[in-house]
Amino acid sequence: MKKVIMVISILILLASLFLGQQIISKSITNQVNKKESAELNDIRYGLLSIDSWKKQLSVIIVKEIESMDLGEDYESEIHSTVEAQLYVLIDKVNERIKESNKDSFKGRLKQSFINVFVSVDDIKKGVPGYADAMIAEMKKKRNQNKIKSVLKEKVTAYIDQTFDTQDMSQVKRILERTSSPTIEAARVKLADAITNIKATIFDQSVILIIISIILFIIPALSKKPLQPFQYFVLVASLIILLVVGVTTPMIDMEAKISKMTFVLMNNPIVFENQVLFFQTKSVLDVFWIMITHETLQMKAVGLLMVAFSVVFPILKLIFYFDYKKARSNKWIQFFVIKSGKWSMADVMVVAIFMAFIGFNGIITSQIGKLSTTSQDIVILSTNGTALQPGYYLFFTYAMLAMFLSQYLAKIDTAKT
Repeated sequence: MKKVIMVISILILLASLFLGQQIISKSITNQVNKKESAELNDIRYGLLSIDSWKKQLSVIIVKEIESMDLGEDYESEIHSTVEAQLYVLIDKVNERIKESNKDSFKGRLKQSFINVFVSVDDIKKGVPGYADAMIAEMKKKRNQNKIKSVLKEKVTAYIDQTFDTQDMSQVKRILERTSSPTIEAARVKLADAITNIKATIFDQSVILIIISIILFIIPALSKKPLQPFQYFVLVASLIILLVVGVTTPMIDMEAKISKMTFVLMNNPIVFENQVLFFQTKSVLDVFWIMITHETLQMKAVGLLMVAFSVVFPILKLIFYFDYKKARSNKWIQFFVIKSGKWSMADVMVVAIFMAFIGFNGIITSQIGKLSTTSQDIVILSTNGTALQPGYYLFFTYAMLAMFLSQYLAKIDTAKT
């Protein structure tokens, strides 16, 4: 029976090791995908981007030009405008002729002839008729198409002269990595990848937690003293949980405008998934940020965080089992006996959870102010802050480690 339990324990431990490796690998991949997806959906490239506005406005303007019709509804307005322009044009032509004829005898003679035989007022009397003729020509389908074509060319030329000076190097790098021809294609590809990998990570994390708990249940059911092999299996299981827990993201923080829409010229302007803020961090990510910070205080906090949350709990387990006479080692005695109360894996779990509640509350409160619904504009904001599998794996490690240390402490007390 002992051999059967040993074989089962080894198989479970190997399965834990495999699952842990898979979770770490997929979590790192998904962490990159999430960051890149947040970058592509960043508000800088959407609501705050000239190019993004230009694309939507150009479509609306071209659509309005295409639907433009010089019919009876606009004829009177166009007629008065054309008449006014013709009056101005006749006066300008008359003034230019006078100006060109005043400097020579021949010119003055020509101007005298014009004054006698040509009446500007008579020409102006015909302006309404000229306007009618011009509008009749403009209303012809062929000429309307030409006018629309000219207007679209002018609009396109103006839009081409209006451009954004944003640094798009990050976007280009993401498009290359995802082998996507456009930003929208990359967004879809990353969203699908994130969804699929997230489901796999969740399933594997649940399985890892369950089989880790089973490893602890097996020796508990036997009601016999813990054997060296059993202790090794349990500690190895804890180390797997610890490594996976601290290397995979524990919390995602996201604030975004999920949808903003309003109507311009009877056409909707829509912006979706505008990310205002996004961060996904593991314990090691935070640790690395701290120790690479330029200030000494941050470096010290990072080292203490890892020491209290990771190093001390492991030393405590080694001390209780007295592995290779570890209890006699003065350094381990100091870390466990003198500083054992600072072994705060459980405190770290609570701190992360409280940070989650705090961030969640702040983000919900702040982006909630952006949300509005009216006839003119609709803004829907979303708080995407959520705990990730890394947190639950680290939580399981902290609880099982606490259970094992308490169990070993009771054994040690019974022996004395």
